Amino acid sequence: MKHDKRTGASETRREPYRWPQAADWPAGRIWYGGDYNPDQWPECVWDEDIELMKRAGVNVVSLAIFSWSKLEPREGVYDFAWLDRVLSKLGRAGIHALMASATASPPMWLTQSHPEVLWRDERGDVAWPGARQHWRPTSPIYRGYALRLCRAMAEHYKEDPVIVGWHVGNEYGCHNRFDYSDDAMRAFQDWCRRRYGTIEAVNEAWGTAFWAQHLDDFSQILPPRYIGEGNFMNPGKLLDYKRFSSDALKDFYRAERDVLRKICPNLPATTNFMVSAAGTNLDYDDWGREVDFVSNDHYFAPGEAHLDELAYSASLVDGIARKKPWWLMEQSTGAVNWRPINYRKEPGQLVRDSLAHLAFGADAICYFQWRQSRAGAEKFHTAMLPHSGADSQIYRDVCELGKDLGLLADHGLSGTRLAKSRVAVVFDYESEWATEHTATPSQSVRHWTEPLDWFRALADQGLTADVVPVRGPWDSYEVAVLPAVYLLDGANTRRVHDYVSAGGRLFATYCTGIADERDHIWLGGYPGSIRDVVGVRSEEFVPMGPDEGALDHLDLSNGTVARDMADMITSVAPSAKVLVTYRAEKRTGLDGVPAITVNTFGRGRAVYVGCKLGREGLSRSLPAMMQAMGLENGQQVGDGDLLRVERVSEDHGRRFLFLFNRRARPVHVQVEGCPLVASLARLGGDGQAVVEPNGVLVLRR
Repeated sequence: MKHDKRTGASETRREPYRWPQAADWPAGRIWYGGDYNPDQWPECVWDEDIELMKRAGVNVVSLAIFSWSKLEPREGVYDFAWLDRVLSKLGRAGIHALMASATASPPMWLTQSHPEVLWRDERGDVAWPGARQHWRPTSPIYRGYALRLCRAMAEHYKEDPVIVGWHVGNEYGCHNRFDYSDDAMRAFQDWCRRRYGTIEAVNEAWGTAFWAQHLDDFSQILPPRYIGEGNFMNPGKLLDYKRFSSDALKDFYRAERDVLRKICPNLPATTNFMVSAAGTNLDYDDWGREVDFVSNDHYFAPGEAHLDELAYSASLVDGIARKKPWWLMEQSTGAVNWRPINYRKEPGQLVRDSLAHLAFGADAICYFQWRQSRAGAEKFHTAMLPHSGADSQIYRDVCELGKDLGLLADHGLSGTRLAKSRVAVVFDYESEWATEHTATPSQSVRHWTEPLDWFRALADQGLTADVVPVRGPWDSYEVAVLPAVYLLDGANTRRVHDYVSAGGRLFATYCTGIADERDHIWLGGYPGSIRDVVGVRSEEFVPMGPDEGALDHLDLSNGTVARDMADMITSVAPSAKVLVTYRAEKRTGLDGVPAITVNTFGRGRAVYVGCKLGREGLSRSLPAMMQAMGLENGQQVGDGDLLRVERVSEDHGRRFLFLFNRRARPVHVQVEGCPLVASLARLGGDGQAVVEPNGVLVLRR
């Protein structure tokens, strides 16, 4: 298996898109519900659950995600009777199910009999049972037991009309992303054979001439196990281990999927990703090619970034799904249980957050979980039916949301897609992994923060960008942003050249195009592989930090401030123009050095931002940068008070506009269509509306 070059053209194979359908369910419905864990409760509670689900408009639940020990209480002995009764009750109520493969965590009898399936950390310590995901994905023993369970479940439920799809595993890699066992070692050696072919190619890729790390045989390849405090792992090897770990879990998912598909060919399969701004455990864009439909779990970021981070993440899911409808598998109705401080949601945010995911392309809105647990590690994680029961604001909001989703479905929202933006902000999982190494110019600089800052800064200018994976079609947009995309291989470097020379408008930043896919530095100065496109050459990084006497910030001539990282730009091409410079003490050598430039390259233009400005600095700098790009005059949609998101049908006959208040104050808006949903929004008789904080207005145009 050779690693692809991560271009749009390299996507030679994706699983055909298949969306869960029910023969007895009207077309165009929006799926609504959540994880259901009836095995945590006595059967006398089930009828109440289903009655309250019906009242809330719930039409789908995910079942049996952590039920292996209940389904197979002893090795080879299965008990499906309790789950059959649950499915029968759901079916009579018109509620459908995604059936889980139930393999997310093994039963105690399995790990007691086979402790060799337990993963090991980098020091060799065992992850003992007591939580979840304590299995190693490369264990042939664990795979054998898991696939046997998949076959048994598929055979038992292959004719059940209540089931509309398979929920395979659960949040792969949430706790077992890395395993350093001998099983993992052998699998990593095989992965390197497939990727590189020869041990000489591995030596070249990992730069093993450094520190006498030369390898003579694949058997000498070890996982990046513990090397002592303060030491530095080979960066090429570590980057490849992150790739391998994503692939190892993906191979386990594919094995489960293929067993289920062979027996139940008509049921689509998915697994719940964990896409968020900082959620980079696995290469979810690569995984997106392996599911019949993309699904995601997303939990809100507390504080003022709540809505923007949610919108950014949902847009990235839309990019991974290539603008096909996707499934929001998990979110919270309020507080979660796993943060040091588990903040509640403010009034309106339960409905607002769900409608935001819907706006960015989700055609299924679900939660973890239906009924809040009374015991266990997640007992303080809120649910659709909280500890306080049906007489609660959370449950009333859940019912309100169910009505809103039904109304939007009646008006034809389902099946429409997120309208393509003018601007693509590029995100790259492998660039994030590479910047996580402990021997970089600054540990304060990571790839993932820069795309989020750009998304928010563009929103401040009234522009809602699409977040597009580096493999995706970012070069089909009018404007593309490469924000600290540290790794640019030869293929993507050519894409950048072709895009701008053909007339594209490019924003590129510090820490872009520094290394190739092996984490080998492009020589000749930074940004190595695209210096000619951006028209500048930098000789050094200028990290900044809090140490006494060190440079902790740089003032720019446009009034903004750079922190953490800047480039020492020493030459500017004749075709480039300096827009902004640094203002610094003469002793630093940075006074007057270019900070932001614009270059003409072919028929296009490229702005280079040579420092970390953050959301605020980018927002203040964008108008002048866009003007230098020739994008001024009428290009802005608004002033950033509202996040505007539009979904359209393929023939553009149906258009739905979502307006979200981004501020902590009421925002006035001109109504541009027929109002359908108004949550914390008031309609006036003069074509105006007021959207309150945490409010949303949905219009059909």
